[in-house]
Amino acid sequence: MAQTTPAVYHYLDIGRLGRGEVVKLFLKDAGIDFTEVRYPFDDTWPQTSQKLQEEGITRTGQVPALEYQGHILTQHIPILRYLARDLGRYDGETNWERYLVDAVADIYIDWRAEWVCNLMKKSDKYKNELAPKYFNLIEKYYSDSEGPYLLGDKITYVDFAVYQIIDNDRRTGTAVETLPGSLVRLQEAVEKRDNIAAYIEENK
Repeated sequence: MAQTTPAVYHYLDIGRLGRGEVVKLFLKDAGIDFTEVRYPFDDTWPQTSQKLQEEGITRTGQVPALEYQGHILTQHIPILRYLARDLGRYDGETNWERYLVDAVADIYIDWRAEWVCNLMKKSDKYKNELAPKYFNLIEKYYSDSEGPYLLGDKITYVDFAVYQIIDNDRRTGTAVETLPGSLVRLQEAVEKRDNIAAYIEENK
């Protein structure tokens, strides 16, 4: 179904941090027209969250949320999967490829949960134990191909998620000292994509 009106992207006003930024990167890369609504992440957020639930923008009270083709989509990884299926790209082509993409997405979700906990309450355990564990685990999947993406030269929705958390760990000072080569290739490849490069240049 052709998109007739711009999508509306709802997220917190926290710059390039957070899971919602993954959705925005995807929208940018795919060339999907959208407007965005940002909400302050301060002591007003609980009230804003309640209002968004009452308005039907989010059932969980969390964002990102995406108004897209008459639907309201929530939960950032399911949003990406929906968009990939709707567009007919950004996913694996075989059952095995789709398994790999979903498997890495599940690992990413666990990693993101730990990152969020650390953002709320800093701990040496995240930087010294948890982040290195996830960097090493994800690297094993990416090093199975010549890259730069998980499935070689074909980008999928999970590549945006992994790129984003690498970037977020760098911004919060919790990245590993030396990024594995396969993840360096991923990072460089994502940042060179036309629509992404322009966005990053404007939002360093």
